[in-house]
Amino acid sequence: MRKIAVITAFFVLVPAAQAATQLGIFGNIDRFQQLTGQQSQVGHVIVGWGQSTFSQIWPKLGPVPMLGFDNGQGAVTMQALAHGAGDGYLLAMSESARGLGKPVYIRPFGEMNGHWNAYCAYNKNGTPRGVPYSTANFRKAFARIYLIMHGGPSVNATLKRLGMPPVSADIPTNPFVKVVWNPQGYGSPDVPGNSAQAYYPGDRYVDMVGDDLYDIGGKAEFAAADTLYKAHPSKPFAFPEWGLWGIDDPKFVQQMATFVKAHRRTEMIAYFNAKPGSIFDLASKPKSLAAYKRYIVPLGR
Repeated sequence: MRKIAVITAFFVLVPAAQAATQLGIFGNIDRFQQLTGQQSQVGHVIVGWGQSTFSQIWPKLGPVPMLGFDNGQGAVTMQALAHGAGDGYLLAMSESARGLGKPVYIRPFGEMNGHWNAYCAYNKNGTPRGVPYSTANFRKAFARIYLIMHGGPSVNATLKRLGMPPVSADIPTNPFVKVVWNPQGYGSPDVPGNSAQAYYPGDRYVDMVGDDLYDIGGKAEFAAADTLYKAHPSKPFAFPEWGLWGIDDPKFVQQMATFVKAHRRTEMIAYFNAKPGSIFDLASKPKSLAAYKRYIVPLGR
């Protein structure tokens, strides 16, 4: 019965009632449960480009794995991905995720509008990184990833319509996968061309909209999260990463719970992270830990 409940919650949005929110964690699930009492549905990990030890990764990620990945600090450009240069790796990821036979989140290129990521279209000073990293090529690359992860008989026809080359193999359909498009609410640098929307590939190629939200120096951009939420009214929403950046601020934790309750399409929130001794570790933040137990853990029930 529990497995059926998980799958139902993953796919069905019931606007008439506030469904339980999937709670997740980046890091050790058991350790975070001991710390907070949270029964994590989602286990989050981010791998580097080409890391393919999927069979070793999945068992550590709980009922609903969330796999994020980058482009290897520029090992492959967005233009190259759009033209199929990364298909071998993506096909292997798709096959492995499909083999799980259960819900899985795939989170490509999180925080793509942050200059610290090699797949961002802009440098820190606001200058563009050039055509290989343009937002237009990012959108195409993301759509290609979406199609490869979902599979089905129309993949190559859709790629052709989008002006991209075909994949070399047939891809069986994966009915359980959700691809998460996850910018930051505000671009960094915050220039018009680096807005979240500039990277959006279109509703057909996104299953879930995410935002990463951190409390840095007592400031968290909930207004930007609200704007992103409202910009995509047909999509489930998530915070694939959220956390306290080296401070103990229980108000932020309570604000997160308030946001989730007020934004009923928020399907999942995953705290970052559970690593002992990290600047995000709730073990070193007693007031926030107490707030987490009081306000966040009940959201998952």
